[in-house]
This record gives sequence, structure tokens and C-alpha cells, in this order.
Amino acid sequence: MSKTFTKAIFTLLLLCFTGLIVRAQSVLISGTVRDNATNAPIPGVGITVKGKTAGTATDNSGKYSFTTTEKAPFTIVISYVGYTSIEKEITRSISNLDFRLESATILGNEVVISASRTPERILESPVSIERMGQAAIREQAAPSFYDALINMKGVEISTQSLTFKSINTRGFNSNGNVRFNQYVDGMDNQAPGLNFSVGNIIGLSDLDVDNVELLPGASSALYGAGGINGTMLMNSKNPFDYQGVSFQYKTGLNHVNDNSTGVQPYNQFDARLAKSWNNKFGVKASFSYLKAEDWYASDTRNFDRKNNVVKSGDRTSDPNYDGINVYGDEVSQNMRNITQGSIEPGIRQRILAASGGAFDPRAALSNVPANATYPSYLAFISQNVPAPLQAAAGQYLPFFYGLRNPSAMPDQFISRDGYSEANLVDYNASSLKLSGAAHYKFNNNLEAIAQANWGTGTSVYTGTERYSLRNFNIGQYKLELKGKDFFLRGYTTQERSGDSYIAAVLGLSINEVSSPNSAWFPAYIGNYVGASVQGASSEAAHAAGRAAANASGNGRFAAGSPEFNAAKEQIMNTNISSTSINDADPTKSIYGARFDDKTNLYHYEGMYNFTNFLNNVVELQVGASSRLYQLRSNGTIFDDQNREIDINEYGAFAQLGKKLLNDKLKLTLAGRFDKSTNFEGRFTPRIAAVFTVAENNNIRASYQTGYRNPTTQNQYIDLSVLGGQSRLIGGIPESLNKYDLYNNKGVLRKDYNAFLASAASGTPNPALLVPYTFDSEGLRPESVQSFELGYKGLVNNKLLIDAYGYYNTYSDFITAITLFRPSTGTGSYSMPVNARGEVNTYGAALGVDYLIGKYTVTGNVSYNQIGDLPADYDNDFNTPTVRYNLGLSNREIVKNFGFNVQYRWQDGYNWFSSFAAGPIPAFSTVDAQVNFKIPAYKSVIKVGGSNLLNSYYSTSFGNPEAGGLYYVSLTYNP
Repeated sequence: MSKTFTKAIFTLLLLCFTGLIVRAQSVLISGTVRDNATNAPIPGVGITVKGKTAGTATDNSGKYSFTTTEKAPFTIVISYVGYTSIEKEITRSISNLDFRLESATILGNEVVISASRTPERILESPVSIERMGQAAIREQAAPSFYDALINMKGVEISTQSLTFKSINTRGFNSNGNVRFNQYVDGMDNQAPGLNFSVGNIIGLSDLDVDNVELLPGASSALYGAGGINGTMLMNSKNPFDYQGVSFQYKTGLNHVNDNSTGVQPYNQFDARLAKSWNNKFGVKASFSYLKAEDWYASDTRNFDRKNNVVKSGDRTSDPNYDGINVYGDEVSQNMRNITQGSIEPGIRQRILAASGGAFDPRAALSNVPANATYPSYLAFISQNVPAPLQAAAGQYLPFFYGLRNPSAMPDQFISRDGYSEANLVDYNASSLKLSGAAHYKFNNNLEAIAQANWGTGTSVYTGTERYSLRNFNIGQYKLELKGKDFFLRGYTTQERSGDSYIAAVLGLSINEVSSPNSAWFPAYIGNYVGASVQGASSEAAHAAGRAAANASGNGRFAAGSPEFNAAKEQIMNTNISSTSINDADPTKSIYGARFDDKTNLYHYEGMYNFTNFLNNVVELQVGASSRLYQLRSNGTIFDDQNREIDINEYGAFAQLGKKLLNDKLKLTLAGRFDKSTNFEGRFTPRIAAVFTVAENNNIRASYQTGYRNPTTQNQYIDLSVLGGQSRLIGGIPESLNKYDLYNNKGVLRKDYNAFLASAASGTPNPALLVPYTFDSEGLRPESVQSFELGYKGLVNNKLLIDAYGYYNTYSDFITAITLFRPSTGTGSYSMPVNARGEVNTYGAALGVDYLIGKYTVTGNVSYNQIGDLPADYDNDFNTPTVRYNLGLSNREIVKNFGFNVQYRWQDGYNWFSSFAAGPIPAFSTVDAQVNFKIPAYKSVIKVGGSNLLNSYYSTSFGNPEAGGLYYVSLTYNP
């Protein structure tokens, strides 16, 4: 364990257990708590003074006793998970105050807010909703509540690293999911420079989370832009109802039987402190720190980036090898094109400059007969080239030989050697989360809140490239005033990229520092020709060319060498905007891979519920919001090196609800209008109905719409990738005009590849190079219409059934294209566009919860499918057709012992992204935990494992495979 980690635990333990004890006239209360049905004593029952921290818990015999200085009369609360709470007024000291708790069936009785932005039983929700309450959070069979979300019906997770996971529902899963909203205490959890949530880096710790509500499907009518596929709301505990000190220490290991590394430790410490005074003023603070070795992305299969498919071969058999998780080998050149194309003039100029203009190799070599042999060229050099220039002329001779003898050069692409991801990214995963809040109640109906959440860490994220997020941090700061019928809220999100960098740019830059492409490729080709003319086979000649180009003196730094480490350190700490990689300025010799992102978001919103004002005749809510994005990346992500970019968004919504037919039918109508700086306004309606067919049995139907604006990067990104061979640019007219793509048109990848195939066959067909014309309307927001029919019912208070089916139609679906301009030889440009046509998806899900005595059996299955696709759309549905979960749990199988086991399976499917595309095999996992309660110490010991059978699997192509994670935890005062 590191010294820093040890000091952090020691300091927080001191804070947790240090206090000031004040003695005054006290009230003594004691008694026993039993199960009303069995008369058995219940250990671990909480007995607390309502609104205070004072209290205790029953021991193994169900007995309790505690003293408080609270002035009588006051109220105590007797509560235990799975039982109905009791409140009792106390007027004096009393002994033998016994209680009998009734077992509570909680199935279907949870209250949710997010579905209608007003409290209602989950059984009566007008749309599909999933909820994770405190009992489920405490008993989860996963390292954290965030990891346990995968067990919810229809939920998928893309795992990019140990601490970076993206949540999704209903298809179009992605590494950074821009179609799924995530909120923490009402604050949009997205990183504003990325436009998606970075896992749980500034989310909640298990000790501070009160509940999680998840809405699969469109939710724009209530929550605005985004959330086109779903919205999740995480709500923290308040300091009035949840007081006192609690902490959790978790230790374990991962990387068992991992070929990349040996077994590695996993450590996490969480603490929470909350206190209130007179139920008027309350404060809380929480701390969470995680340290572990990240999962390794180590897929070395050969990848064809032009066609976005895996191909056969490795570095030995394929001169143009490009490993999936190998970086720097993206730089590729055609041998014949090099000797006859762009590099030759530069070589000629070097020799001219070296000779002071006295020797022009092209003019001199033109005197050699066209059919001269290679030895004749060597003899010419020794006889005609000045001695100081013979070495340089010999090195570059193959180019001039190739000019006169095209058949000597194969029509073969060759790539540079790359470095594995493990040599380039920081796998020392860490996560530090701090949060604090102050609450003040003016009265029972009016409360003010000041809240700050801040998180930092080191992780790895997959976008167009793999990004090493080092010391990445985000802060969220909120002021809120809320009453019984309204709230006013303002918050800001401050994103800071820290020392984050692009792994691929780092790899290719190290190559460039060790040996520039202009020297490496000539060295390769020169030695290839030398070996070839001496009779070596093609494979042997390529091996000779590569070995010579990589040899010391020509320059490829060996991974881990002092030269490599020095170059790595300099490059990953130099901004990418300072380099020739990003601005295509060949005069620059500085190389960098680092981001400098300081993008901010400012959000203001309010809502008023007129229902009470209207005497509950109808339910009416209205609200409005305003948002500002400040894009500040210093040219390392956005086109903002010499300017500041701001984006404003405005919106307003209203919702009307009415119960009919003796309250058996509830109709809800909602609508929202939103406007963004670069796009026209958009109206999104929602209509929903819930019909009670029998007590606790409801049928729901809804028509929902959703939309999302093109992301900040969709609009303004300007970044070179793939070794300078491709540039990511925004899709708005301003960005397209910058690169003259309206006039100097490019051709689509498929057309460009078809032309290359015709050229390779010896009959190039220019007619295949069809110019791409952008849509006259420009880039537009994406929208969806969603129809859903569902049923949720509780049978005999033991069986809860939830089923739904949906059909979605997406319009103006935002996808991406890559354009090539062969005539200019300036590489390719990738930008977002709207697919021309509709994209349809459909699916269904079924969830079942069944109580058998003290056992809870759970299961759910989901089905998702995509329909016909527009011709210009790459299928990034990225979702298994079928997936299911099975669970079995018991809170107390024997006295103080409980367990939870979860099994999940999903079938194989194809994954498509801008980073890589390929098949994801089917896989299954088992998660389990057993727990032991120690009531006398208000503690729980849990032993568990995630992916218990250690079957390594990947959720998305190009991301690491995740294995088992095994842990034991001690939680005090959970």
C-alpha cells in the first residue's frame, strides 16, 4: 500500500472518530426489537433520534440501550431494511421499550420522481423506469453501485478502463455516449468539452448515494437536449435524514492469470460525515479514493484502417502491419509512390543544399542509361559524386533508381514500427472524489443548498484514438433554492484535462523524434533495394529494409530505453497544438500529444408546480433553462487556438396531467422547446397514459420524442489524427469552409477504395471518384420518435412483472463520413453529417422479481434490433440482440449472514466506431458477494468477486479485456 494511501486513511479515520463530547441532563432509553411474525429478535436495527445523529443499533439479542441529551419531548425512529419503520415520541427516560417490526414487501412500492418530475409509485409510472434504492445498493454483487447498473433491465456498459465506463440503453452504445444523459443531484454530469459523462469520476460514492433512477428511451420533453436513448439520475443522501460518520475500506486484487501483468492490488477508501442542528442547518462531506492497476488493451491483431476491418498478417508477414492497440504504425507510405512522388523532391533539395548547389542528383543520374543495372548506378556514384556527398547519395540512390526503373519498386505500402499501448499510456488507475454540501431550511417548505463535487483521476478513454487521461479533473458547483412546489438552480461544470494526451500521437511523435519519416522511409527502401538486387526474396528484402531503418543511428528508440523515456516525457507534456502533427507545418520540430482543455459549462434552470395552486384538479408544471458552453482548449481539441468559442442553449417546457375514470386512467401531455446558437429551434412533445386494470396492475402507453444537438466537438473540433494522415473537423459550415470542402470536394471512403482497387488492377477508373456534396440544409440536430407499450404488475405481493416493447424512428441521425482528396494528396477529413434517410430500431424487455420466503429471485431479458439502414450510414448500433440477467439473494440466510449472486449473458455482435470495428464475442459473467453483519459495532464485512470465474471479455472493440476483481470490504455505519 502506498504511503499516500495510508496517510489518507489514517487522517480520515482520525477525523471520523475525533469529536467533542458534551455531558448534560440525559434521557436513557432501552428495550428489545423483534420480528412481529416470528417473535425472533432482530439484530442491527437502527434506533435514532429523528433529525439527529444520536442513536444506536440492536445487538445480537435484539436489545438496545442508549442515552441522549436531547430535550424531551422528541421522536425516535426504529428502522431496518425489509421492515416498516416505526416512529415513537419520547417524553422521559424509559426501559423495556420494546418494538415489533412488520416485514415490509417493497416490491413495486418505491417512489420515483424522474418519470414525471413529480413523486409517484413506480408501479404507476407513465414510462419505463428502473430504480436502485439503498437496500439494493448495500447488497449489490459488484465493486460499486455504478458497476451494478449493468444488472438493470436493458442496461449496457462499455468498459474502456477500470474507472471509465459508459452507460447506455436501447442501442447505439458507444465509448463516449452522447445519447445518454447522466445527472447528479440535478446537475448534468457531462464533461462539457466531450459532451458525455466520464463514468462516475465526479459521481457519488456508495456511502453517499441515496437512490438511482434510470429512464430508458427518449426523455427530451422533460430534460432537454440529449437523453435521446435514456437518462439516469443519481441522488445523494441529505444531511438531515442521514447523519453521523460512516466509512468503508475495500481491498482486493485483479489481473489474475493476466498475460500482460501479474496479480495487482485494488484498494478503495470511502468516508462520509453528516450533521444537522435543530433540523434547520445541515452539512455533509464525503471522500472516496481508489487506486488500482488498470486493464490492459493489448489486441495486436492487424487492422485495415482504410476499410475498418481486421485483416490477416503480423509485423513479420505484412510490411504494412497496423496493430489495433499498437500506436505509431499508423504512418504508412507506398514504396513506388515515395520514389516517384512527394519525398523525392525533398531529398534532391537536401543534396543540393549540402553541396552548395554544386551537385544535382536528378540531373546527374539522368545521364545513366535507362536500362542500366543497379551496380551501374553505384559505380556512377563513386565516379561522379564528390566524396563528401557519396554517403548521402548512396542512401538516396534507390529513389533515383526507382525514377528510371519503376518495376524495381513494388506497389507495396509499408508502415513504421509502433509501440504497444502499455508502453505509452498510464495504467496506474486512480480516482479521487470529494464532495460537500450545506443545507439550510427556512421552514418545512423552503430549503437552500450549496453543493460542490470535485473529482480527479487517471484513466484511459477510447474515442477516435485511445486517450490517456492523466490527472483529468472536473468540478461541479451548485446553488439551489427549492420549495414544496418549485426550485431554482444554477451550477457550473469546470473541466480540466490535466496532463491527458493521445496515445497514438505520442507513439508516432516518438518515431518522428527518433528518425523523421523523411529519413526512415528512404533508409527502408534503400536497404530493401540493396537486398533485392542481390537476390533476396521479397520477405527477406523487407526484413533487411526494416532492420536497417530501425537500427541505431537511423533511429528507432527501443521502448523503455533512456532515449525513449526522455522523448516520451517531453512529448506527452507538450501541447498538441504546438506541433507539426496538428497544424501540418513542416517547419516545426516540436512534437506534442497533450490536451489543454479548460472548457466550462454554466447552467440555470427553474420549475414551478401549479398543482396545489389549482387544487389538484389537474397537474401542471412549467420550467425553463439556459446553458452556456465556453470552449477553451487552446487549439488542442477545438478550432480555438486564436479565439474563444461560446455556444448558448435555451429551453422551456410544460407538462399537464389529469386522472380520469375514477382515477383509473391518468393522461400526461408534455412538450419542450429548445434553441441552440448554431441550429434552429426544436419542439419535442410527449404523450403518456397509465391505466389501472386491477389493484397494483397497470398498463402504460406513450409516444415520446427526443433530440440532441450536434456535440461541441461535432461543431468545432479541429484535430489531426492517425499520424497526420486524417483530420477530424466540425460539420458546421464554418468548419467545412475552413478546409474548402464545399468547392474542393472530396470523395467517400468506399469510392476512394474502389478507385485504388481499379488502379491496382492496372486500369485506373477516375469515374469512381464521385465528388461528395454536402446537404444544403447543413448539419442538423438528431431526433427520435418513440412508441412504447408496457405493463407493470404486482401479484400476491410476491411477484413483480415489468414488460415493455418499443419502436423508435430516428431522423437526421448524426453519423460520420471520411472524405479523401486524391488530387491534392492532403490526406483525409472526417466530419459528422446527417444520414440521408430514417433509422429504425425496435425491441422489448421483461423483468421479474419474485419473493420466496426470505429469498429474492430476479431475472430480466432484453431484445434490441435495428432495421434497414440508409446507404451512407455505417452501422454503429453496437448492441447485442439478446442479453439477460439472473439473480438470487437473501439478506439474512442465517443470523447476520446474507448473500447475492448475479449472472449475466449477452450474445455476440459487431462493434463499429471511429477507432476500430470488429466482432464482440458472446460472453457471460458471475458476480457474487457474501456479507456478515456485526450489529454491536454497526459494521458489515463483505467478501465478493466481480467476474468471479475470471473469464476475460471485452464489451467493445479495441478496448481492454476485463477479468476478475476480488475484494473484501469493511463498512462502518452503512
